Amino acid sequence: MTPYSVLDLSPIAQGSDAAQSFRNTLDLARHAERWGYNRYWLAEHHGMPGVASAATAILIGHVAGGTSRIRVGAGGIMLPNHSPLVIAEQFGTLESLYPGRIDLGLGRAPGSDPLTARAMRRTLDSDADAFPQDVLELADYFSASPRQPVRAVPGTGLEVPLWILGSSLFGAQLAAALGLPYAFASHFAPGQMIDAIELYRAQFRPSQQLPKPYVMLGFNVFAADTGDEAVYRASSMQQAFINLRSGRPTPLPVPVEGFMERIGPHEKALLSQVLSCSAIGTHDVVARTLEAFIERTGADELMLTSQIHDHAARLRSYEIAADVLSAASAVA
Repeated sequence: MTPYSVLDLSPIAQGSDAAQSFRNTLDLARHAERWGYNRYWLAEHHGMPGVASAATAILIGHVAGGTSRIRVGAGGIMLPNHSPLVIAEQFGTLESLYPGRIDLGLGRAPGSDPLTARAMRRTLDSDADAFPQDVLELADYFSASPRQPVRAVPGTGLEVPLWILGSSLFGAQLAAALGLPYAFASHFAPGQMIDAIELYRAQFRPSQQLPKPYVMLGFNVFAADTGDEAVYRASSMQQAFINLRSGRPTPLPVPVEGFMERIGPHEKALLSQVLSCSAIGTHDVVARTLEAFIERTGADELMLTSQIHDHAARLRSYEIAADVLSAASAVA
């Protein structure tokens, strides 16, 4: 059985606002729990008009408080933006409130543009180069016998699973060296996916947290009851990506009929590259695409994201994906 999970950026749809995004996030999480999803992760981004999950730990608490079984976590916390002690205290608090249900995925990108990153940190001295040391410091705060004199309260002695997130070989090497599970951002940066998976598995060193390698891969799903509707719904994410890469991020756009026929070869090539790990279509198309992806990668878990403008259509996309994956597990 391949577990399946949700990655949510709590998207702000064009014509809506953050308050509605948070209501949609909790509604999706409750549905995901019923549909058998394993985790519900929220991603830290800043200064982006289409992403409401900037205060990630607060939103994790909101989702965990409104659900009962599903694991809830960060996919991820961009650690260079924060003091490891503060993150230990935040996630120690979450683990104390919702024991056995909290995950902490860690990334080394700022999740923002340089100006926004500077505004958050006030200084750029604490940069991504310190990421491995920050991860070790954070892990020590959760240890039952910390080596450092400062204590995370709450935090010390709590078992909050750490994950390394990445889209390059760096994260794969670090996760392998530390014996941590590895989540690869193949849903928007698939270029080094296979090399990163192979490196991680080859260099993995067992740890107290994890005895053998564990790889979770991001994957886009735009599922609908007809192929035409799925293509139409996917156009919101396609527009958003082009806008972002053009330096003009926007709220998640309204879908457009025939969008791919309206754009030029450069934009088509961009989308073909960054969104290559995607399934767009009906139940059967999604089933074939996911089956082939799992077979090619040997993914231990899938982290599905479905950036769809209309909330009801987004729910339907996740419902179809859950039906596909639960059916595949039953056959296996």
